[in-house]
Amino acid sequence: MSRSIDYGSLMHRALRGLIDEVLSDIAAEGLPGAHHFFITFDTTHPEARLADWLKERYPEEMTVVLQHWYENLYTDANGFGVTLNFGDTPEPLYIPYDAIRTFMDPSVEFGLKFDAHDPGDEAEAEIEEDAEEEPHDAEIVSLDSWRK
Repeated sequence: MSRSIDYGSLMHRALRGLIDEVLSDIAAEGLPGAHHFFITFDTTHPEARLADWLKERYPEEMTVVLQHWYENLYTDANGFGVTLNFGDTPEPLYIPYDAIRTFMDPSVEFGLKFDAHDPGDEAEAEIEEDAEEEPHDAEIVSLDSWRK
């Protein structure tokens, strides 16, 4: 029996954990500075909860913004809930982490994109950065001085 490390699955879980950690901190402390989030999610996900009229208007995916007005933000092991304002109508949403397709914080040019996948397959994720960002100089450190 051959065994291998499923790096795609491990990365998928780690990046969803990053989103959970960020949103948990925001729920407890609020948004710092200019940070704000654009979160696109799959509205057909069986655990996503949103008003019927929103499902009709966004039958496949929807992007929400957490910035100026949101209430009741909370997280759990599987996703997060938040109340957002749609045309002066507050609506509660629950978004499972597995339903998230993109998570962006434009204030720091950070983004995660999760590829769509078939049920049972783990999504591949990539970290997106601004292509015009200046490259950082790297320092090469020799480990020879610690070798015996």
